[in-house]
Amino acid sequence: MPDVPDVPDVIAYGGDWNPEQWPEETWEQDVALMREAGVNRVSVGIFSWSLIEPAEGVFDFGWFDRVMDLLAGNGIRANLATPTASPPPWFADAYPEALPVDADGRRLHHGSRQGFCPSSPIYREKALRIAEQVATRYRGHPALALWHVHNEYGCHNARCYCDTSAAAFRAWLRSRYATLDALNDAWGTAFWSQRYHDWAQILPPRATPSFTNPGQQLDFRRFSSDALVELYVAERDLLRELTPGVPATTNLMAGAHWDMDAWAFAAEVDVVSTDHYLVGARPEPHVDLAFAADYARSLNGGRPWLLMEHSTSAVNWQPRNLAKTPGELRRNSLSHLARGADGIMFFQWRQSRAGAEKWHSAMLPHAGTGTKVWREVVALGAELAALSEVAGSTVTADAALLLDHSSVWAQDHPAQPTADLDPVEEAKRWHAALWRAGVTCDVAHPEGDLSGYRLLLVPQLYLVSDAGAANVEEFARRGGIVLVGPYSGIVDEHDRVRLGGYPGAWRDLLGVGTEEFFPLDAPIRLASGATGTLWSEAARATTAKVLDTYLSGEPAWTRNEFGDGAAHYLTTVLDDAALAEVLATVCREAEVEPPAVSGPGVEVVRRSHADGRSFLFAINHTDRDASVTTGAGDRVTVPAGDVLVIPQVTRP
Repeated sequence: MPDVPDVPDVIAYGGDWNPEQWPEETWEQDVALMREAGVNRVSVGIFSWSLIEPAEGVFDFGWFDRVMDLLAGNGIRANLATPTASPPPWFADAYPEALPVDADGRRLHHGSRQGFCPSSPIYREKALRIAEQVATRYRGHPALALWHVHNEYGCHNARCYCDTSAAAFRAWLRSRYATLDALNDAWGTAFWSQRYHDWAQILPPRATPSFTNPGQQLDFRRFSSDALVELYVAERDLLRELTPGVPATTNLMAGAHWDMDAWAFAAEVDVVSTDHYLVGARPEPHVDLAFAADYARSLNGGRPWLLMEHSTSAVNWQPRNLAKTPGELRRNSLSHLARGADGIMFFQWRQSRAGAEKWHSAMLPHAGTGTKVWREVVALGAELAALSEVAGSTVTADAALLLDHSSVWAQDHPAQPTADLDPVEEAKRWHAALWRAGVTCDVAHPEGDLSGYRLLLVPQLYLVSDAGAANVEEFARRGGIVLVGPYSGIVDEHDRVRLGGYPGAWRDLLGVGTEEFFPLDAPIRLASGATGTLWSEAARATTAKVLDTYLSGEPAWTRNEFGDGAAHYLTTVLDDAALAEVLATVCREAEVEPPAVSGPGVEVVRRSHADGRSFLFAINHTDRDASVTTGAGDRVTVPAGDVLVIPQVTRP
């Protein structure tokens, strides 16, 4: 996997620059201010298709040549985009059949962005043509650092239900199942008289009188994600042919957007890049940020990754777009850096005067340079330059949390035992408990390499393949500690129930058998005094030891010896305090420790180089001074709202 071709030991810093939104006389001013702010990288061309190709087959690169030359002349590198995320008006006018169609059969029209059907051969042809034009024009240009392919795949058109998509879906199913008998078996079509006798009878899960077939819905989600990956790969392969050695990426939305399989995309990019925006309605948005950053690092196999977008202050798309308080921009940025980012970038450089995102904050706000945001942007640029030694270092985690998009999609089907279980929110809640304990945690795929971990967490993995189930068992057999939450291991990769009693795939691993689920409409007390919420099970321990029970005596928390390791099981959703205690127990058992001892609200993460140099990040998210005791035993004070980066040297 090629690296982003930066100057050695430099952290990429900057944002999306959209000079086409502004008169050309502002461009020199923009670049001068970029240099003042320490910007060394910008993303350009993302939404420029309608200007580069104002009419079909007519190309105008003169203005963009001046943009690229201006960047090169000022020592600023470009994440050069293929502008394929937003087809121009002429595309929709000439090819209305390439526009997306929703599940109700409505064709969506031009007027925003991502107005195309991912399976449309016409869209693909025109997208590859504009990508080829851009790559041919700028191959070898001194500003070119990285290909930014498309933008936020699937953000608004993750699934299309048109006839073109239906035909592509059938082709995808033929490749996956080969025969109709295999498909009918996988989808359980004997139920509700749904058996197919001809491939032509199969449609996307369009609006129906009642529940759609769960297997059909799950496979359509998989197909739709694969269609987007194929579009990326087609552009990437073209770019590799024309500009060998220039890495390519696309900005995922790890931890926030679940319509695409991020693991599948990560396998195809040269470096993982992602976007992250705080959600003001969340009680601790900085903890959610940490989850997204850990997920991005994990998608990149633990290697440094690129934060392609985040905001300097408010965004524009939430019911209440909260501005960031003084110092929050810095804390957010350094939290991403602490968790493995080697690039800190924003949407966007100059705040738009018009358009749907004019109220989205930027590095250069509407009010100009005499602002809190600008002062913080300039200060952050200087700080990142001073932290250049951090670049290239990595974050090591001894714990991993399992997540699989197929499981999330399968559980999203409405015909579930309860509507209250949310696998993503439960995964984030477990991660948040570790965050509060100072424990760094990766995110892993059930079928991925788990050999580097001591502790494996499975909050709510409803669907798991045979290979994934065996992988988790092998982890425990070789000495690992596993904690499995309720409603896990229940169905196979086709969303078919694993028979013989729950928890299905892991009855032997957990030493527990459950015969019936009992969703809760009110909290219940456990024998320990803890509270169970949302869910309970009529379970019995077969080989496991019972550590806590319901007041009825049935097990709520168990531990089972398995090989050289052990597996814990929770049959209910514990309250936050009780979950923290359980996680503390399994962390001690697995000998998983934080890199430093800190108080509530203080984030601690370590990045390390192979030569023994390391950097302890201590980020105080509270309004009070806090103390942190480093691994070397030194005690330091982190002022309220401040960040300390403590260099250390240990044996490699």
